[in-house]
Amino acid sequence: MSTVLPPLHELPLRRLTLDDLVACADLSEDRGWPREEHKWGLLLTAGRGYGIDDPLGKGLLTACVVTSYGTGLAAVGMVLVAERYARRGVGRHLMVQVLQALGDTPVTLHATPNGQPLYERLGFEVTGRAEMVRGAFTGAVPPGEGPATRPATAEDVQSMLRLDHGAFGLDRTHMIARLPAFADHLQVAEEGGELVGFGALWPNMETHVVGPLVARDTRTAKALVAALAARTDRPLRTDVDVRHEELLVWLKANGLEPVAFNAVMTRGLPGLPGDWTRRFAPLTVAAG
Repeated sequence: MSTVLPPLHELPLRRLTLDDLVACADLSEDRGWPREEHKWGLLLTAGRGYGIDDPLGKGLLTACVVTSYGTGLAAVGMVLVAERYARRGVGRHLMVQVLQALGDTPVTLHATPNGQPLYERLGFEVTGRAEMVRGAFTGAVPPGEGPATRPATAEDVQSMLRLDHGAFGLDRTHMIARLPAFADHLQVAEEGGELVGFGALWPNMETHVVGPLVARDTRTAKALVAALAARTDRPLRTDVDVRHEELLVWLKANGLEPVAFNAVMTRGLPGLPGDWTRRFAPLTVAAG
């Protein structure tokens, strides 16, 4: 006898926890994404995961994560639907429920070309673009052309938080404070006794991701990337706001290749807060 399934649009949403990490990674793999368990672990602890269980008992039918920054902004990421349920309205069902849970909180996300039409129907507008680049970094910053960099210490955290608040426009303490444990390397840039930038290098499958990358200017961002690249033999990957054209040109001239573009979308606000000129790359596009 075949199992009678409830209508997909009636399936209940539930909160995900770290106990669901493997199921989330399985869902990523099901859609041809890397498993990214390290990133899922961060997002499920620093943010809130939401999912719908497969009524046939085959793991998660769909999932996403929401990273909140007070009442000022929430970032939605890792929106996935199991291949066996694709193109049946499941993604819309998930997003409608998540947006209802967020109420009046402004929302942002990075959308692939395939996902963008759905988000537009849900009231999101394109307010920016980010380019993903990847490859073996071959360059360096000549001595004297950028500020000095060094590994971050515990004493740098408060200065990093102040710098990040100015660039991001909201308090990200719950994310930045996790960087020392999450990242393989955390670097700061100093000039005239002042902290002028910081960047992290964290493992993601066979690559190392550069992010967040927060810097006073492009020369500082370059110095941080070069310092972080010197600490790994893996290919680098990062997502750069396309308005930082000089940095993108430099990265591509030094071994990184363009991979994809994502649309930065917002709902309930005309654009992201903060100072984009100092915000070069996110920690991950899944967290805004």
